[in-house]
Amino acid sequence: MATGILGRQNLSAAADTTLYTVPADTFAVVSVSVVNRGAASANIRIAVSNSGTPADADYLEYDAEVLAKGVLERTGIVMDAGKVLVIRSSAINVNAVAVGIETATA
Repeated sequence: MATGILGRQNLSAAADTTLYTVPADTFAVVSVSVVNRGAASANIRIAVSNSGTPADADYLEYDAEVLAKGVLERTGIVMDAGKVLVIRSSAINVNAVAVGIETATA
């Protein structure tokens, strides 16, 4: 079971990006940090979904504004086996890092 950094991505603009997928027979407690390295604001979406394409009901954050050089953090996200953490940015120069712990369920 993994602990520490579970996923990290440099995000493309206007594209859903899978940051982390929980392995089978596992649950995870995850925190995510989204950093805007750019000179302009970016809108961020964070979802926990059954796939890399979130449904409307999957979003934890939807077009939350992250100012230039700013950060958005969500902590204590509990995810069961097979769930996918999906991140989307409206702009380039944004990265996301998921940290946490995985625990076996079997």
